[in-house]
Amino acid sequence: MSPNAPLDITMITTPWFALPPVAYGGIEAMCAELVDGLVELGHRVTVIGVGRNGTKGRFIATDDSPAGSQRLGNSGPEVLHAARAARVLRSLDSDVIHDHSTVGPLQAGQRRAPTVVTAHGPVTGETGRYYRALGDTVHMVALSRAQQAQAPDILWSGQVHNALRTAHYPYRDRKGDHVLFLGRIAADKGVHLAIDAAREAGLPITVAGSRNDPAEQPYIEGELRPRTGDDVRWVGEADQRTKLDLLASARCLLFPIQWEEPFGMVMIEAMACGTPVVALRRGSVPEIVEEGVTGFICDHPAELAQAIGSVDRLDPVACRGRVHRHFDTDRMAAAYAALYQQLRWGHQHPRSEPAARIVPLLR
Repeated sequence: MSPNAPLDITMITTPWFALPPVAYGGIEAMCAELVDGLVELGHRVTVIGVGRNGTKGRFIATDDSPAGSQRLGNSGPEVLHAARAARVLRSLDSDVIHDHSTVGPLQAGQRRAPTVVTAHGPVTGETGRYYRALGDTVHMVALSRAQQAQAPDILWSGQVHNALRTAHYPYRDRKGDHVLFLGRIAADKGVHLAIDAAREAGLPITVAGSRNDPAEQPYIEGELRPRTGDDVRWVGEADQRTKLDLLASARCLLFPIQWEEPFGMVMIEAMACGTPVVALRRGSVPEIVEEGVTGFICDHPAELAQAIGSVDRLDPVACRGRVHRHFDTDRMAAAYAALYQQLRWGHQHPRSEPAARIVPLLR
């Protein structure tokens, strides 16, 4: 059989949100895009997920309803989803399994097909120790070179940037007079820095995001509530329609991240709308934002306000063009398909040869 023949791919998503998610759900949004991209390449994709199916793949649900953001961090939905997914897998003849769940990869050593795991979160702390413990039973994929560099001892099999359908994002070259923060309302996202920078630049800011983590309440009360004013518009968690309107109309997106974010999806969403990004130099930011072309990358929060004042000279067409060339779904799907093909046709049992030596890095 040809090494370019269609593959039978099983995509295991999380128990938290449907595909695609209605609002919050970065992992699920990426999964939905990847499934559709792979189907369009001619591969057969079976999705094991929850709730409804909004993808082009064949869908098998482990639960009629997603667990939702209120139960994030609860082990119950993860364990139940993994157990039911394992039962479904026994009835499938998969060439490769791409598991985006947390608990599911623990079963990779007992699966007939190779398991790919994308590191959607941090690769330090407990999560990093978990990935190391999985060892050579899985084939790890990093979201960025920055993430990969944080944990070079993990057996990485590849690196593939997240992506979106550029054509699905509204382009607007005439922007409003406000700047935008869009993301979780959390200290590591630097919301307070965004408000301070916008205020110093003399522009109102719209803050949109979820506030579901009780652990962030001291930050909200101590740092954000004192910064409330007429120049700060709070809109809460935005649905897809509202999010797209906010991204397209903003003068720029502020991304003053306070941790080594492996991939900031909101940055490519903004650029797809022709909206530049003003960010701090952390994590994947230098891989996503082209300095002086699609935004400005600052080394210190004190530089953010001046950068905001300079965004008018950036070309919205260049912002959208960068996403189309480097971060479109077709590119992501092709990169993962190449990885799957190598695993399918060149796969040896991972205990006999480390995955990082079987598959070269995908750039």
